[in-house]
This record gives sequence, C-alpha cells and structure tokens, in this order.
Amino acid sequence: MEGSSTKSTKGKKDELYHVIHKVPSGDTPYVRAKHAQLVDKDPEAAIVLFWKAINAGDRVDSALKDMAVVMKQLDRSEEAIEAVKAFRGRCSKQAQESLDNVLIDLYKKCGKIEEQIELLKRKLRLIYQGEAFNGKPTKTARSHGKKFQVSVKQETSRLLGNLGWAYMQKSNYMMAEVVYRKAQMIDPDSNKACNLSLALIKQGRYDHARKVLEDIIQRRLPGSDDGKSRKRAEDLLTDLKSKQPPLESFDLLGLDDDFVEGLEQLMNERGPFRSKRLPIFEEISPFRDQLAC
Repeated sequence: MEGSSTKSTKGKKDELYHVIHKVPSGDTPYVRAKHAQLVDKDPEAAIVLFWKAINAGDRVDSALKDMAVVMKQLDRSEEAIEAVKAFRGRCSKQAQESLDNVLIDLYKKCGKIEEQIELLKRKLRLIYQGEAFNGKPTKTARSHGKKFQVSVKQETSRLLGNLGWAYMQKSNYMMAEVVYRKAQMIDPDSNKACNLSLALIKQGRYDHARKVLEDIIQRRLPGSDDGKSRKRAEDLLTDLKSKQPPLESFDLLGLDDDFVEGLEQLMNERGPFRSKRLPIFEEISPFRDQLAC
C-alpha cells in the first residue's frame, strides 16, 4: 500500500510539472525538444531535437511548426522557410493551414512581400471554395496559451487585413484601400480602419481618411475603446492635418483688406461677368458641361 501511495504521489508531481511548464510527458525526441525550449531555455538544443523528432516521425506536425517558431526567434527565418517547405509533405492535412500561417509570419519577417501576397491570396481562395477549416464553420485557435474559436468570417477579415498591409509595404496604396474596405465590410474593427485611413492619406485623399478616423475617435467601430487604437487614430489625424493644404484666401496671397474690398466693389458695379467669346461658343458651353457630367 505504501509503495503504491508513493507511486501515486510521484505521478501527481510529474503531471503537475508538465502542466506548469506546458511540456508533454514522455521521453521522445519531441518531448525532449519541448523541454529544451521551455524549461532549459536552450533554443539551439531545441532545434537539434526538433530535427530528430521530424526525422523519427515523432509528432511531425507539432515538431515542424515549433521548430520554425524557434528559428524565427533566433533570426533564422530563411532557414525556417526552407524547412517548412521541405518537410510539410510529411505533415497531416489538418496541419497545413497552421503551417501556412507560420510561413506568412516568416515571409513577413524576411520581407518576402510577393510570397506573402501569393500565399494570402491562396488561403482566401480556399475560403471562397469552402475548403478552409477542413469544411467546418469555425476552428480552434491559440494565442498566448489560450484557446478560442474563430469563425470563417473573422478569418477572412484577418487574412484581408494582412493582405492589405502587404500591399502597403509595396506602396500599392490603391490596392491596399480596396482590400481594407472589403475587410471592414466583413468584420470591421478599429485597427484595420487605422490602416485604411493610412492608405487614403498616402493617396492624398484626406477627407476620406478623416471620416474613417472620426469613426474611431467617435467610437463607432468595434475596438474603438482600445487605448492603442484611439491613440493611433489621433496621431494619424494630427499627421493628416499637417499634410492637408490650407484653404486659399486673399490673405495668403498677401493682399490687404482695402484692396480686396475695392475689388469686390468694382465687380459689383460692373455686374455679372460676360464672356467675350462669339455667341456660338456661348450656346455650346452648356451642352459641353452636360456631356462632361
């Protein structure tokens, strides 16, 4: 009885240890790699062990993804990209979507904008064809150790937001605007609205940008209560005001009030301005204006 009680206590301690350090139990290459990554804080050793796990077929889905993340942390993103491309064929179909997300982050880190755009477009096409999330309406995502559900609508908007930012990096502000507007139609939020306003500012469309920023400042969009988003919107609005040309006035032309008043009086005495053009051109002008409209 005493022996079984001791084993039970040891088992509970081991279980608690794995929960605290968020490492799986066992003694396989993958388990040792996670131990090196999370407990020993030795990323180089973790990468070696992740390679061993992949070659041994030990939890290849997780080993490849985790290894790429560690490589990115060590500024070995180019190597991580090659590893994911070379070994994703050994991973399950269910792992392909998360591996795509890893690749997108790696492309962003390396400045590979064209590859990032192409992959984002491919993922959006899969959603359009109903092949995303393995045909399910939602998927379980993880962030900072917490799990949560993501809908197809949310994922579409997120991917469009990433695509918009990629176009911004290529200075293709018109395409970025189109993509951001589509994302806002699907699942609006203040962060993408800030990016949309930036795309508009870059095009010199200040009035449109101002309206978007005012929606954030007036808290009309989801996420507008977030301090960071509001601060960014206020900073963009300040930047916009510095770029927007002031309204022309006589004062800016260096003309004094007496001159302006005298000019207005002269115009009033002479009556409406009449053109010196021949009558035939006066008759054509209204029709030309209509055609232009």
